[in-house]
Amino acid sequence: MQQAYFTEEHVLFREGLRAFLQKEVSPYIDEWEASGTIPRHIWTKFGEMGYFGIHYPEAYGGLELDTFYTVIFLEELQRIHSGGFAAAMWAHTYLAMTHLNAEGSEAIKQKYLAASITGEKIGCLCISEPFGGSDVGAMRSTAILDGDEYVLNGSKTFITNGVYSDYLIVIAKMNIDGNPKSMGVFLVDRDMPGVSASKLDKLGWRASDTGEIAFDNVRIPVSNLMGEAGKGFYYVMQHFALERLIMGVNAHARAEYAIEYTLKYMSERTAFGKTIDRFQALRHRMAEMATEVEIIKTFNYQVAANLDKGNYVVKEACMSKLQSTKVADQVIYDCLQFLGGYGYMEEYPLARMFRDSRLGPIGGGTSEILKEVIAKMIIDKKEYRAKV
Repeated sequence: MQQAYFTEEHVLFREGLRAFLQKEVSPYIDEWEASGTIPRHIWTKFGEMGYFGIHYPEAYGGLELDTFYTVIFLEELQRIHSGGFAAAMWAHTYLAMTHLNAEGSEAIKQKYLAASITGEKIGCLCISEPFGGSDVGAMRSTAILDGDEYVLNGSKTFITNGVYSDYLIVIAKMNIDGNPKSMGVFLVDRDMPGVSASKLDKLGWRASDTGEIAFDNVRIPVSNLMGEAGKGFYYVMQHFALERLIMGVNAHARAEYAIEYTLKYMSERTAFGKTIDRFQALRHRMAEMATEVEIIKTFNYQVAANLDKGNYVVKEACMSKLQSTKVADQVIYDCLQFLGGYGYMEEYPLARMFRDSRLGPIGGGTSEILKEVIAKMIIDKKEYRAKV
């Protein structure tokens, strides 16, 4: 099945990335999980290897490779046993940098996108708020034009890379003609007066810094508005397709890794005189899990192929995240159960995977919100394209 999507070049890329992660990342994951920080030199190493530029134009130092190189990047990050580290990398590369590339001016791309590709600058995307997470339209942050600057006020929360990043991509209401969906996408430097951040303590994703950010009369140059004024809501909706597919791919990859690890454990663990992979109840549940994961993976690959062709995949990406995160949660729950008491121990990977996976149905749009978005598209025939 994978031969339909992956060439020999893809396979070689995967092998090189896996070796890089095993050498430069895996030995230090426990340390970074404990400290909640990722050293800056790791970002520059990723940049040196070209991993932040997979998706982006050569003009800014990128590689302009197809979407399945991104799929490989995401899948391999799920194998290093840290959802937090993986999230920090892909949130920079595919959340913050997506807006830089899509809506940023040439000057912004030259200064920020190029430096993001090399790992010199780290970015974060600020959408969720204390009073409006999945409900983007309910956000309260505002950016009001005052001469040749916008004045930004408000707060954001649950922001991956929200504390240690160098720049922030901020979505805020502009109140153009009283339209509640007239939002803008703004580039905010970390050191601008009025920007402050505090670190949040999380159940999982411990290696990544998740922050709550406050904006107190932050003055932003007009040139830092990205894209057209008032169209920020539609930019966000369209880019959500990539984010939600990313989380779908993450889910099938971590479920695959959980199964792989559990099968090895089952082949070595004995009970009542035989290895536990000989017990029918476990064998049959494993068969079900492998089938469920293969189905979502195949669907995710098809959505990725359509996205690579430039097709509109908002509905399918929402379906990907909805179903993939649900399956991954159940698979990892069952795999932990298969390990018995050892599954509950921190020295085994399932405990951390269990915590990390639980964010899947929450972040990037809760499962409940996704069901409503899908319902609007299939029942009400709604589309989330930018209005011309």
